[in-house]
Formats: sequence, C-alpha cells, structure tokens
Amino acid sequence: MSTSAILSEPRNQQQQQQPKHKVASRADWLKARKDLLVAEKELTRRSDELARRRQELPWVRVDKRYQFETEGGRATLADLFQGRSQLLIYHFMFGPDYVAGCPSCSMIADGFNGFAVHLANHDVTLSAVSRAPLAKLLGYKHRMGWTFPWASSSVGDFNFDFNVSFTEEQQRKGDIEYNYEQSGHAMDIAPAPEPVVQFAASCGTDAPTYTRDRPGVSAFVLENGVVYHTYSSFARGLDGLWGAYQWLDRAPLGRNEETGIWWKRHDEYGAQSANGGSCCQS
Repeated sequence: MSTSAILSEPRNQQQQQQPKHKVASRADWLKARKDLLVAEKELTRRSDELARRRQELPWVRVDKRYQFETEGGRATLADLFQGRSQLLIYHFMFGPDYVAGCPSCSMIADGFNGFAVHLANHDVTLSAVSRAPLAKLLGYKHRMGWTFPWASSSVGDFNFDFNVSFTEEQQRKGDIEYNYEQSGHAMDIAPAPEPVVQFAASCGTDAPTYTRDRPGVSAFVLENGVVYHTYSSFARGLDGLWGAYQWLDRAPLGRNEETGIWWKRHDEYGAQSANGGSCCQS
C-alpha cells in the first residue's frame, strides 16, 4: 500500500462515519442555540406563573384524624410535619402485598433523598407515605440507602382519601378516579400493558394488585394548629419530580425510550450498565 493511500484512509473512514444528526458550523450552532434560548426563557416564565397559581389555590381544611406508623411510633398527619409549617408527601407505590417498592417511585426517591435535608432547612418536611407495613418500608429503605422519613398508612384511609389507593371492588367496577379522571389511566387498561406487568413482577406481585396503588405528591400546610391540604398531582404531573429526566432532557439523545422501559432500582444494574453499557428493560 502506498504512503498516500495510508494517509487518506482515516479521512475516508471519517467520511463514512458521519453522524446521523445534522452537523453545522459553530456560528450556525450559536444562532440555533440563541433561537432556542428564547423559547427556553418563555417556558421558564410560564413555569414561574404556574408555580404562582399553585400557591394561590384555596386550602382545604383536613379534619379527619389520620394515623400513620413511623420510626418514632404512631403519628398523626400533623406529626409528620416534624415541627415545620409545610409538608410534602410523596405517595410511594408500595402496597401491602409488594415485596419491593415500585422501580419508578424508587428512581424518583433516589433524587429527592439527596435534597430532603435542604427542604427541611427551609421549613418544608418531605416524607414518603405508603400502604405497606412499616417493617417492609424500613427494610427497603435500608436496602436503598435512603434517609428521608417514610410513614406507613396501613392503619387508616389516607391513601384512599387522596386517590392513590383503590379497593378490589373499585377495580372490578371500573370505579377508579385517578389524576382527576375516571378510569382514564394506562394502569386501568385490561389486560395490563407489558410495562405494568413487568413492574408488577419486579415488585413480587401481579398487575391488578400492583395497580391498586398509584404515585402522586400532595402538599399540606400547618397553621394555628390546623392542617390544610393545598395541592396534589399525579401521573404525568409528576414529570418534573423525576430528577434524572431533567438531565436526560438536556442530553444529546434525550429520554431515548423508543425501546420501552429502561430503568431499574439503582442496585439492580449490572456492571456493564454502570460503566456506560446499555440497560436491559425492567
């Protein structure tokens, strides 16, 4: 092979390996980036306005005396505030018959576990609440290495009253109201979609049992000894709480979920995945 052929080979290889995505000069990229910045700033302003409207929602007095099991013993809803004036509850999918928490809720919890301490020092307690017995919750919490407070609502109606848990009878009758809709969620479909079946199996249960508990977030305020409910959100309304998704939305390929569910509990990824290889579906 001639010297000229050897020198030209890398250039030929580069020509054959051009990326599928559009490639531009730095000047063209900068123009496109500034155009996008206009839209990003507009979205930020709209998000600020939505936050203001959330805070302007009327409050609903909570007169029912809910009971919870916590590491510190039996507690009321007011006790969950832990001396602060605001309480955020993440409705974590962990039903009484689960053997492990929902992988999606676990991914969200991986994110808020790190900043719960910052909220606590800003007059906001962030606590998870689930229907599973406290011993199950604490065992799973230890497995995951989490430190946020987690209470069991197995002794009362809290999950049912806040539309994140449902009875078998409601399920049979199609009488489930979730995310402010009647039987309008993917988890209400029969037969259950494959991702729901997979997640149910990963929790050690079947799809109908798994879907009787749902994710959500609820906000409360304690004023003059009275608890008020101020806000709740469910389903896609939780999208902004997925810390990992906010990072993926800024990655070159985005969420890249064309092949379906890709995440697992953080201690279930193989060595290849941890080092940058592809993940198997859960």
